[in-house]
Amino acid sequence: MNRRQFLGTASAAAALPASANPVDKPALLGGTPMKLTGTRQWPVFDQTEEQAMIGVLRSGKWYRGSGQMVRKFEEQYAALTGAKHCLAVANGTSALLASISALGIDAGDEVIMPPYTFVATLNVILEKHALPIFCDTDRASFQMDAKKLESKITDRTKLIMPVHMGGASVDLDSILATGKKHNVPVLEDACQAHLGEWRNRKVGTYGVAGCFSFQASKNLNSGEGGAVLFNDEAFMEATRAFHSNQANSQSLNLRITEFQAALLMAQMTRLETQSKTREQNAAYLTKMLNEVQGIAPAKLYPGCTRNAWHLYMFRYDKQHFANMPREKFLKALAAEGVPASGGYNPLNKQPLLKRIFATRGYRRIFSDAELKRWEERNHCPENDKLCEEAVWLTQPTLLGPRSDMEVIAGAIRKIQRHAASL
Repeated sequence: MNRRQFLGTASAAAALPASANPVDKPALLGGTPMKLTGTRQWPVFDQTEEQAMIGVLRSGKWYRGSGQMVRKFEEQYAALTGAKHCLAVANGTSALLASISALGIDAGDEVIMPPYTFVATLNVILEKHALPIFCDTDRASFQMDAKKLESKITDRTKLIMPVHMGGASVDLDSILATGKKHNVPVLEDACQAHLGEWRNRKVGTYGVAGCFSFQASKNLNSGEGGAVLFNDEAFMEATRAFHSNQANSQSLNLRITEFQAALLMAQMTRLETQSKTREQNAAYLTKMLNEVQGIAPAKLYPGCTRNAWHLYMFRYDKQHFANMPREKFLKALAAEGVPASGGYNPLNKQPLLKRIFATRGYRRIFSDAELKRWEERNHCPENDKLCEEAVWLTQPTLLGPRSDMEVIAGAIRKIQRHAASL
């Protein structure tokens, strides 16, 4: 179709009433889908990754104890983030588990975490028979509400574990200050925040350590993989000992392979360029969505000088969409060719917790009264609301052309215009 034909078709479509206009009519009602043009392929790879893997294969040195790839990756990732030390591990969960083990988190301790995050953050606490204490969410930012942190601290609190949700930083100034005031260490869960920054310094380098994931969905991807950043060499050595099955201390095998490290170094050659694309697209999309009533993109704190954009998150207010349920909104978006999800459920309300607290181990450590009081202490009303409003776009969507951001915003506006019919 040439330009003249396109303009003629567009003019004819515009002359139709909205209910009959196939361009304006939502795809869910039989209209023409808008569709993103970007491939959204993930991971992105070529001969760079292929040669990296073949090199390790042919070397015959696949184990970190005999090869050089893991050591080289640790050096490169430390340099990239500005950390003094880096320890590569099997995955993000291993990074968290090795770190809290080296910190001495034990049965009966309390660890403060957000209720809005992936379950791995919770699982490593439960693995230690410690008690997770949930600090409610700041709905505007999707992050742990630092203003509510101090009220969660008791004499049993041994660790604060904030999550840089979606790639944006928590309010690190406030959280670190609270931890220092009460002499409680802060461990950063930065599993979604590769290249994210707080006050022009990489997240994961502020707390006692910072944990990262290189799982298949992550912005830096080796299928599975993880890393811990340190500024304290003694703590790094304690974590290293735990992750490598030491005979003279309690430990596990949480080691990364040479293949994973080689793949990560190949993927790192793309990381900065991809991150800039996400940043530019996210800024453009936010500018458009800020003009749509009922859509509230996640707020960034002033200290967040760089968002990693692992997720693009916004809140959906159904009152501005004829009270259309979020599930129907997501279905309508998908019909337009815009994949989105509703994000996390409240971790503090997971049935898993009741089952865990009913086990013999927890019953030996905590009394019935303590476990009953736990429920009272861990109401998170703001997080409950967020879990009913959240909408996510994943990071590959932000790697498409600028025009894809217009399609996303256009699809949302189209759905809003026809919300009553939907």
